[in-house]
Amino acid sequence: MNLDRINRVYLIGVGGIGMSALARYFNALGKEVAGYDVVSKPLTQRLESEGVIIHYEDEPDLIPSAFTQNKKKTLIVYTPAVPSNHKELNYFREKGYTVLKRSEVLGEISKTKTCLAVAGTHGKTSVSSLIAHLLNQSSGGCNAFLGGVTKNYQSNVIVNPRSPLMVVEADEFDRSFLQLNPNMAVITSMDADHLDVYNNEKSIHKAFEEFTGRLPEQGVLLYHHKVPLRKEATQNLQAYTYSLQAEADFYPANLTISDGKYRFDLVTPRETLHGFSLPLPGLVNVENALAALSLAYLQGIERESLYKNLNSFQGIERRFDIRFHKDKLLYIDDYAHHPVEIAYTIRSVREFYPNKRITGIFQPHLYSRTQYFAKEFAESLEMLDELILLDIYPAREEPIEGVTSQLILNHIQNTPALLTSKKELMNVLSNRHVETLMTLGAGDIDQMVGPIHDMMKKRAAKE
Repeated sequence: MNLDRINRVYLIGVGGIGMSALARYFNALGKEVAGYDVVSKPLTQRLESEGVIIHYEDEPDLIPSAFTQNKKKTLIVYTPAVPSNHKELNYFREKGYTVLKRSEVLGEISKTKTCLAVAGTHGKTSVSSLIAHLLNQSSGGCNAFLGGVTKNYQSNVIVNPRSPLMVVEADEFDRSFLQLNPNMAVITSMDADHLDVYNNEKSIHKAFEEFTGRLPEQGVLLYHHKVPLRKEATQNLQAYTYSLQAEADFYPANLTISDGKYRFDLVTPRETLHGFSLPLPGLVNVENALAALSLAYLQGIERESLYKNLNSFQGIERRFDIRFHKDKLLYIDDYAHHPVEIAYTIRSVREFYPNKRITGIFQPHLYSRTQYFAKEFAESLEMLDELILLDIYPAREEPIEGVTSQLILNHIQNTPALLTSKKELMNVLSNRHVETLMTLGAGDIDQMVGPIHDMMKKRAAKE
């Protein structure tokens, strides 16, 4: 499909993080962009302020007339979260429009660029955002499609039509990353997840190996040294590993903390680059920075640019996002929604802010994920000093009988914990003395970030 011939793009589910990136990309290219989403929220409101036309009822009559007049010049994009009985989706299908999944559109764009794809069951948003920043601030620039809003750009997309480079977050859900055409790739992790799609861990591993198979012969593959790729999956590739330890091709040396920053040297297979500084807290961010620096180095980005722009990276909304810090009070918001991610995040808080009492608020994401990993969630959450557990955010799923947040609570043994609703959360917090507070989850828990921030600010003013 030739996207240059498209004048209009209509997105069903436009308010999703991946869909909104496509909306912004096509809008920046001068195409007319419109779409549907379930509810108005800060991200859709930003899109509307940027010129994207959005409505919030599933009614074909509400589709702007310009998008129903020339089907050959109009592209319809939808997300897998949209139900099969969606009226607008079926309208476009019945009328013979070109209707593609988000992943298929990203695949088409990746055919026209040198594509750097970042995959992994966790860590991919942070690594891809760091790579995008390092490349975009270099002399050549880049395009980028990200799974989070970067603070440097206040966006989840970077558009630079003149640049041949494209950084993309390669999502394993719905096997979406198998639509991409990468020239270089990173794999951060291959933990069991999305078992509603893959059934078992072996199936997940197979999909990731299919992803590496989409690299061209002698294409560059960088992966975490604990990722269990079979040797056959790396044959005919320029394959490298990275790790916080020295048993990999890329690793940090002389890692210290001073003036609120991590400082380290980068050991590569060819040489050692000295004197990097990272302003983000948490060893998990050092590991993410290591992956990003390593791929940017392999891409040939100039060294001085790497030094300067790692230090200028401001982070990503909802990724170890320090929302309030004054005196003894600290509030961190994070998207972590898998047991391994949660453990990494809590461990990073303990490491960077030792001796603090940590209260965590966790909203489970998906009934299926809760069902599969209830025990593992409990083990990770017991790293907290206190847990407040919210009801499950269902996202794209129907309820599963007997599956509630109580499943996780039943496995909690060594940490004080309670179950409450999102509606009652602020009342629960008002009766608690918290020192370090974390919100964790991929659902709509982000709606509580503002109220919690305001609460922490008021408490700091009183103390």
